[in-house]
Amino acid sequence: MYKSFSMELAGRTLTVDVNRVAKQANGAVMMHYGDTTVLSTATASEKPRDGIDFFPLSVEYEEKLYAVGKIPGGFNKREGKASEHAILTSRVIDRPMRPLFPKDYRNDVTLNNLVLSVDPDCNPELPAMLGSAIATSISDIPFDGPCAMTQLGLVDGEFVVNPNNAQRAVSDLALTVASTREKVIMIEAGANEVPEDKMIEAIFKCHEVNQEVIKFIDTIVAECGKEKHTYESCAVPEELFAAIRELVTPEEMEEAVFTDDKQTREGNISAIKDKLAETFAENEEWLNLLDDAVYQYQKKTVRKMILKDQKRPDGRGITEIRPLAAEVDLIPRVHGSAMFTRGQTQICTITTLAPLAEAQRIDGLDVDETSKRYMHHYNFPSYSVGETKPSRGPGRREIGHGALAEKALIPVLPPADEFPYAIRTVSETFESNGSTSQASICASTMSLMAAGVPIKKPVAGISTGLVTGDTDDDYLVLTDIQGLEDFFGDMDFKVAGTHDGITAIQMDIKIHGLTRPIIEEAIAKTKAAREYILTEVMEPCISKPRESVGPYAPKIMQIQIDPSKIGDVVGQRGKTINTIIEETGVKIDIDDDGSVSVCGVDQESMEKAMDMIKIITTDFEAGQIFVGKVISIKEFGAFLEFAPGKEGMVHISKISKHRINRVEDELTLGDMVKVICLGKDKMGRISFSMKDVPEEEK
Repeated sequence: MYKSFSMELAGRTLTVDVNRVAKQANGAVMMHYGDTTVLSTATASEKPRDGIDFFPLSVEYEEKLYAVGKIPGGFNKREGKASEHAILTSRVIDRPMRPLFPKDYRNDVTLNNLVLSVDPDCNPELPAMLGSAIATSISDIPFDGPCAMTQLGLVDGEFVVNPNNAQRAVSDLALTVASTREKVIMIEAGANEVPEDKMIEAIFKCHEVNQEVIKFIDTIVAECGKEKHTYESCAVPEELFAAIRELVTPEEMEEAVFTDDKQTREGNISAIKDKLAETFAENEEWLNLLDDAVYQYQKKTVRKMILKDQKRPDGRGITEIRPLAAEVDLIPRVHGSAMFTRGQTQICTITTLAPLAEAQRIDGLDVDETSKRYMHHYNFPSYSVGETKPSRGPGRREIGHGALAEKALIPVLPPADEFPYAIRTVSETFESNGSTSQASICASTMSLMAAGVPIKKPVAGISTGLVTGDTDDDYLVLTDIQGLEDFFGDMDFKVAGTHDGITAIQMDIKIHGLTRPIIEEAIAKTKAAREYILTEVMEPCISKPRESVGPYAPKIMQIQIDPSKIGDVVGQRGKTINTIIEETGVKIDIDDDGSVSVCGVDQESMEKAMDMIKIITTDFEAGQIFVGKVISIKEFGAFLEFAPGKEGMVHISKISKHRINRVEDELTLGDMVKVICLGKDKMGRISFSMKDVPEEEK
């Protein structure tokens, strides 16, 4: 028999059905928020997976187009691989959940969220996030929860909890915050230059709402929760640690990791592993655990160096940024390029401009968003970290980093009516040693400006890290973390923005949450670092967008026509518009409101196409001058085509000032002639005269 639980959340009813469906999963709930329905399940394998040194958690967010009454596009008519939006939602669910599982748990766990129906005013991401937390909390899977998630908007200066569709469309903030009972555990934000103090207020507004949701979850767990099962711990035995410390002293390990060169450090650690492997050659059990044991030894050494001695592995100060460099125009012939280097992290971003018709089409659950004009793609090849492996396309990490940079830059992009281009930026990772996503934001800003995209303000990004001790007050926030500090630290807090405010946040942590002082200090340190990067590095390289797009970028001219004339421009079965395109080599986009964009590289061809469109859409009046091509000759006159699909006639009496007996005496097929419009004749045809063209026009 199933049970149903309900609470009021932001003016709408949240209902959780337990034991109604999917009873063979370890935990399952049917989530209802408005008319949005999501099935969330949590399942775990009976035994740990052999040969791994990590927790194998998989989070899935499945979008089914029946949820919004659509049939998938394409030939197959079946949902294919997960959309980017689904991948990003899975990542947002994963990030707060993962730290709450035991660190030595090696059983496979899958959290699956199936979107069954979508109410546009109730974002399905929210019940999916809450559903994963509830399903895991009531299951027998070890989990130090519950946690809760809240979304927040900022409309006309006021916070809106879990905004509806209309509010999301005009909000200056899209914030998602996850919390445990005491602390904030995950932050994801996109914002229109929201000031730091307002952002902190918003984060803790979400935290307050999360506490109410956690109380609700507690009532469900109290009635329906299963006893947590025992599991086989995969922690490294203390005897192995003791044996390693006898062979490699803490001072030797500190010396091995204390260097600013990643390759040198890896070589030092490799030598230590070889030494230990030789010593433990006859102990197969210890050999299998050696990699994990050395990793843990490094971690303890680095954390002690930072927290107790305030020494960073590369010798920097706590707030010191690695050496920075910036340049533009390093790639010839592309529309825009820039490279940003921070220590051993190096990103090159290339910008490409195209007509709006090349915007990306989106086939997803969002009923309003069907395309996006700005696309940011991020690539992370194996050579960037000195490894060799085949390229298999972007993974979830690459998609997530690209989306973060895209989110950070969208607030400063010009609107389409001011800059009618589809824009694609591609960030190529040349070197990686920490926080490539934030270097990508810096490189992309400069690349956009180099391409002549009139962005409102430059955007920079930086990441802070964290090392904590035994109490909430024992911690150290680090500016500009490198890879080692990310691996062995407790936090990766990424913040991007302009001089005036934040445009994006992404926070990943490995502990059970952050206190308010830590969050405030992290945001303050990212602001100071961001100001330095903008002022001292990026702006000296390129201070403002170029006045025009580059010579190899397409040029776009725009005109507004009467929407009732769109059919005249398109012509029957597209004949007219295709003729214009064939004659001029341009691309033409027409919107339903009558906005026409002509795109091409050659200015003369664009102007010719624009003139044709103007002629086609003009209401003809006597006295207008045109140039036409003779397409037909009759005894009584000649027919001219003066624009694709537009014809008129010159009567034989209007061809020349002197009397002629035959039209062929003056005109031949294909002649280009200048004529003046006389209006329409009795048959409704446009009538022209050659002989009455003013001398100055001839």
